[in-house]
Amino acid sequence: MLNGQLIFVEETMKKILLGAAAVLAFSAAAKAEICDGDDVTWIIPFGEGGGSDKWARFWAPLLSEQLGNTVVVENMSGAGSTKGANFFQNEVSWEDCTIFGSSGSTQFPYLLGDDRVEYEYRDWQVVLATPTGGVAYTTPELAADLGSASLSYGSQGATSLDLVPLLAFELLGYNVEPIFGLKGRSAGRAAFLAGETTIDYQTSSSYLSNIAPVVEAGDAVALFSWGAIDANGDLVRDPTFPDLPHFSEVLADISPEALESEAYAAWRAFFTAGFAAQKMVFLPCDAPAEDVAAVAEAFAAATMVEGFAEASAKRLGVYPQGLGDGAAALLDQALSVDATSLAWVKGWLNQSFGVEL
Repeated sequence: MLNGQLIFVEETMKKILLGAAAVLAFSAAAKAEICDGDDVTWIIPFGEGGGSDKWARFWAPLLSEQLGNTVVVENMSGAGSTKGANFFQNEVSWEDCTIFGSSGSTQFPYLLGDDRVEYEYRDWQVVLATPTGGVAYTTPELAADLGSASLSYGSQGATSLDLVPLLAFELLGYNVEPIFGLKGRSAGRAAFLAGETTIDYQTSSSYLSNIAPVVEAGDAVALFSWGAIDANGDLVRDPTFPDLPHFSEVLADISPEALESEAYAAWRAFFTAGFAAQKMVFLPCDAPAEDVAAVAEAFAAATMVEGFAEASAKRLGVYPQGLGDGAAALLDQALSVDATSLAWVKGWLNQSFGVEL
């Protein structure tokens, strides 16, 4: 990692810790009712059952308890998550008492200049950022000889978060045919479980609840996690899956020279952008500062509820929550991809999948 990137990651981690400390200084006992007590709608731009949906439905009752408002998750899938994000940008004001849950698959089209994007992250007010990881897996029949197998992968689009696995599979030399057009990772998971595809990945929350039992039953084989970025900016094993090698460990065994390639540098840049703040919660631009603070404080208070750490680890994985200024720092990291990696990925998307950006 370049020295400037390393400094950026270190400063980001400091802001996360300081932000969490500042927000947690507020009393968890005080309910901060907003919107005159009306329900809060939480838009998730994917269908039910995927990682983002599970993440929101884990948080919704905790947020309801701390706010005093009922938080209702509303799924709004379509156009690789850009439909829901465009709706939040163009149609929602704080009078609607609506918040938005973003994902890496919402971030990547924004970063790449996808013409479906009508939203601007800098217009929104972030109150929570949740890092996550992911695990790639395949069938028991193919696990021993992936290098020579013909594989199929259900994808929601090359400019979505699926950019990370698609580029990883290419770096590993896997012969993978993507099947585009699926509406979220839950659809990709369903295709794999139905035998329609032969390799897949899920973000941590969905993997823990839906695929880990399948692996334990011997009906799938976990290959590797993507890993996690530590405070020094190094790629390390995912703390949720410490027994699995991370992607770069596997790549080092198969093709060590690839670790010095432009393709790998681009993979690292987009992995960091897409997973270090993989899921974020926003209020619209017109929400007053006191309501933004109230929602941020409610999320922070929820993390202090007895049993939160255990429940979060079981449902979402072992990751620190970005609170207060820490959420803003993670947002900055999510929107920071160096120009060289951005240009390389745009060229690769055009050459490999005919995507013009």
